[in-house]
Amino acid sequence: MSTTEIAFAAPAKTVAQTNSLVAKLWNYCNVLRDNGLSTIEYVEQLSYLLFLKMADELAADPFAREAADPIVPPGFNWQSLVSKRGQELEAHYRKVLAELGRHPGTTLGTVFAKAQNRITEPALLEKLVVELIGKTDWVLEGTDLKGDAYEGLLAKGAEDTKTGAGQYFTPRPLIDAMVQVMRPQPNDTITDPACGTAGFLIAAHSYLRDHHLKNLSREQRLGLGQGSIWGNELVPGTARLAAMNMLLHGIGTADGDSLITTGDALADTPSNRASLVLANPPFGKKSAITVVGTDGKTDREDLSYDRSDFRATTTNKQLNFLQHIMSLLEMDGRAAVVLPDNVLFEGGAGEKIRRRLLQEFDLHTILRLPTGIFYAGGVKANVLFFEKKPPRSDDVPNTSEVWVYDFRTGMHFTLKQHPLRLADLADFIEAYRPDDRSARKETEDGRFKRFSYEELIARDKVNLDIAWLKDPALDDADSLLAPEVIAQEIVEDLQAALAEFEAIAEALGGEVKPDIAAEEVIAES
Repeated sequence: MSTTEIAFAAPAKTVAQTNSLVAKLWNYCNVLRDNGLSTIEYVEQLSYLLFLKMADELAADPFAREAADPIVPPGFNWQSLVSKRGQELEAHYRKVLAELGRHPGTTLGTVFAKAQNRITEPALLEKLVVELIGKTDWVLEGTDLKGDAYEGLLAKGAEDTKTGAGQYFTPRPLIDAMVQVMRPQPNDTITDPACGTAGFLIAAHSYLRDHHLKNLSREQRLGLGQGSIWGNELVPGTARLAAMNMLLHGIGTADGDSLITTGDALADTPSNRASLVLANPPFGKKSAITVVGTDGKTDREDLSYDRSDFRATTTNKQLNFLQHIMSLLEMDGRAAVVLPDNVLFEGGAGEKIRRRLLQEFDLHTILRLPTGIFYAGGVKANVLFFEKKPPRSDDVPNTSEVWVYDFRTGMHFTLKQHPLRLADLADFIEAYRPDDRSARKETEDGRFKRFSYEELIARDKVNLDIAWLKDPALDDADSLLAPEVIAQEIVEDLQAALAEFEAIAEALGGEVKPDIAAEEVIAES
């Protein structure tokens, strides 16, 4: 294993077990899709039943839980379901869902918030309860097995583009690469303010367990990640999936406070700071809410909230999330954040925020990402790696140099035929030098390049969207891409362009037709 500790493969036995369980769950999903459920709705229904089954297993194990009160109130637990059949089961299941959502602030309340039964056929619900969930011991099975199986279902749900579930899912290879270079430590407080299904939080916890568990005391092992890892998600349904995902990976407790809060992360100044932030804030249209910063400016929006810790006023969600994460970090804290290209070049508030980032933080690395790796189309994105530093004397900026790794030029991925793998990011992880960033060198292939603070601050509007490589496929006839790759990249480029034109139209006060997709443009052209 190299100094960068790159790991690419899980044991074959674990992978086979996980795939088997995913196949079992997925096969039943196909049945429910015929009953009108989308993939993500199926995972949601699965979450309710998995929680009840796990709580029942814990209640039956005297060594697993010492609390006197049951996790789930009597009469609304798993046993109350398995004792019923048909119409009676379906009617009681609805009562269970309505009752269990009345526990705000707890894991129970997060999982069952606004829960509804979408399995309208009692026979299908009975099969799910009795055969699929009921015949498996979810607490006794290995944490990696059941957790990875659940994540496998979430990944499949993200492929369902009609539901938009992909916007909450970051490709796991990218998450793992970001976590490997950030190297979470046992004393870290780790958060994601837009956690989606909690992929970053789970990967950070897995890294801690794999790299530090043997050096911890029993108390530290039991408490690993319990309260020091938390997230926030705006959408209650997605927060439910995040809370369940964390439970299945051994993070948090079924009867404890929820590690996932639900609400608008941008609404308030953070009450808790973190030493490590890992995030992929939502892309897309501008926020419907204006954040008023210390510059005192306001936009045309009727609804707004004040953030005295923000320096710039903007309706751009990504810029506001970047400002929020800057506030969320404790001193000497570090962040790795996925952000779209416009954050790097947009003028006005964007320029002001970039100047602050270079002055008050150490923005040491930018990873330029290729298209074709995100389920949400039209995304040209980057990962910004930065640290919060105290002010230096004589107003010297905390950023002295920025290293940019171009993983975009000449890199072509699709979600199915040529998906991103962790091995594809091995060269970046090696070049990053997480053990000693001072030993960095520009790579022979020209992908990793150093830029000084003076070079960057002199660029028009402090534009950090820097490209210098040329795609070899443009000159080499033998490097022609597959037709499906070319088509996908055209779609990605059109979607990205439409998003930019939409932002310009909104800034000029124009009305934008909703839900315009690049595929529609292609079909009409």
